[in-house]
Amino acid sequence: MTVEPDISLARKLFDRLAEATSDGVGITRDSYGAGEAFAHDLIASTARDLGLETRTDAAMNLYVTLAGEDRSLPAVMTGSHLDSVPRGGNFDGAAGVIAGISVLSAWLQAGKKPLRDTVVIAIRAEESAWFPVSYPGSKAIFGKLPAEALELKRFDRDVTLGEAIEAAGGDPRALASGTCLLDPRTVSRFIEVHIEQGPVLVGSNQPVGIVNGIRGSFRYRHARINGVYSHSGATPRAHRHDAVAAAAAFIERLNAHWSAFEENGADLALTFGQLSTDGEQADFSKVPGRVDFSIDVRSASAQTLDAFESVVLREVANVEQQTSTRFDLGPRTASTPAPMDAELISEMMDKAEALGIDARVMPSGAGHDTATFALQGIPSAMIFVRNHNGSHNPEEAMEMADFAVATRLLGAAMDAEPPMLRDCQPMENTSHA
Repeated sequence: MTVEPDISLARKLFDRLAEATSDGVGITRDSYGAGEAFAHDLIASTARDLGLETRTDAAMNLYVTLAGEDRSLPAVMTGSHLDSVPRGGNFDGAAGVIAGISVLSAWLQAGKKPLRDTVVIAIRAEESAWFPVSYPGSKAIFGKLPAEALELKRFDRDVTLGEAIEAAGGDPRALASGTCLLDPRTVSRFIEVHIEQGPVLVGSNQPVGIVNGIRGSFRYRHARINGVYSHSGATPRAHRHDAVAAAAAFIERLNAHWSAFEENGADLALTFGQLSTDGEQADFSKVPGRVDFSIDVRSASAQTLDAFESVVLREVANVEQQTSTRFDLGPRTASTPAPMDAELISEMMDKAEALGIDARVMPSGAGHDTATFALQGIPSAMIFVRNHNGSHNPEEAMEMADFAVATRLLGAAMDAEPPMLRDCQPMENTSHA
């Protein structure tokens, strides 16, 4: 029997989050800050009011549990994050946590007791906009957060990640030691609901998608080209060390390579998200002597990432020579591509069909905490919800009817009896962002 999710509760939680974490333009729930803390407190108090078990770990991830008939069995888990980017939207992350709570609330009202523990996890600090490291909350769960990541500073304050975790009530010393907070063998499957952050579902007029893989990445967040400032009228072209000209040539060359990679069938995304001259020294009558920029490269293939990074480094050398400038790419961060579980995807597509849900299989271009679970060998999948206007902006526009469809599918997948666990695989211990 299908138990319909508690969408009335979901509406109330979304409304309360929007009211309390609005910044006047969008939504700001800062990682290990006041906004994220409010969201975690709201979910925890709601869960306790429903009679669910709650606990936190050393990273202050929140676990909400509906006890199963046999508590010795590996648990079914779902969840997502509750933090946001600065001036973001209300649904990114929160939809996954609220979906899980909506399912458990409905099961309680229906008197349904699952065979095994069913857990909703609200994961800390998924958005690397605040601290330059990816997935610190979910990495900490499996003892994979590098100790040096705890020394990274928040982008807008003189506070380290470790200090922020401690201020939130966590134990950075336990995290630094690599203590595993959750044995992967105790999790039978992990399913995350998340809004789609691109236009695919809107374009295909479908309410949900089932994700078959999460792209990995490499990033140079704080790259710089150093040239020489000189007079714009008095310096001939042959004598210039023009940082802007070097940046333009570099961008043009990499975009041409991106096109060639795609023509050969590679999955790849290249973004120069930041590009600026020095506001204090640059001037309309000067040859620019400095450009700051960022590079974000993503792919579902680790081999493609390696190949394109070789191209990036080669073009750095070429452009340096041709423009008489010097590149400093700065610190490198990276993440590993994570395929989703093929058997679980097939099962969920079958359930979607049985429920009359129009779903499609699709990749995720953005990173998600599910990647951490998948790379630990836990059978994992994601459900994308159609969402207008993209994400990481105040105009996110998920419709509750689509959310209800996704949550109905989630409930069916959480209620299924998982097959025998497959062997877990060790996750690469990297400090990627």
